[in-house]
Amino acid sequence: MRIDIWLLSITQHIFICIMNINKTQSKLGTIKNNMEIHSSSVVFILILRILMGGMMLFAGLSKYTGDGFNAEGYLVHGVDSASPVSTLYAYMASNTVLLESINIIIPATQVLIGLAILIGVFVRLAAFGGALQMIAFYLGGWEGDILALFDSTLIYAILFLAIGAFAAGRIIGLDSYIEELNIVQKYPKLKYILG
Repeated sequence: MRIDIWLLSITQHIFICIMNINKTQSKLGTIKNNMEIHSSSVVFILILRILMGGMMLFAGLSKYTGDGFNAEGYLVHGVDSASPVSTLYAYMASNTVLLESINIIIPATQVLIGLAILIGVFVRLAAFGGALQMIAFYLGGWEGDILALFDSTLIYAILFLAIGAFAAGRIIGLDSYIEELNIVQKYPKLKYILG
């Protein structure tokens, strides 16, 4: 395929995504909300998705370089005693099988979450996974202080949840195609996981 045709195709896809995503409707209990999203908001949602996906991808990849990744240091020394999970994390560090599993799971899931969010595939599921990791890190670092509400890991968790809530994978991502699959059309609730 020629590069100019490819660029034109991408540009058309961006335009279609921006034009199709501008209207939204939500319902929470008896409260209904219809609104239009400004097209520049869609661009910022895309930028947020790329930044958060890149952050997770490189966090995971960095654990495979250098001396490798060992969660024991964080689980033993990085968790504040005031944290509600300090006992749990200490147990996790003392159990060799569990610790080795964590040493594999954390970097692998960070890479997978980052790639999924960057590509725009299964974004809601990936964003939920990213939020869970950030909440686990947040709880480990929690010192019982009210200022902990402004800790970066908690803010990252909220940003991941926002990416999922906005269904950001529909914006120049594969989720818009996944939602058109026959199985998703047959079972529309799958959109909440797959799209």
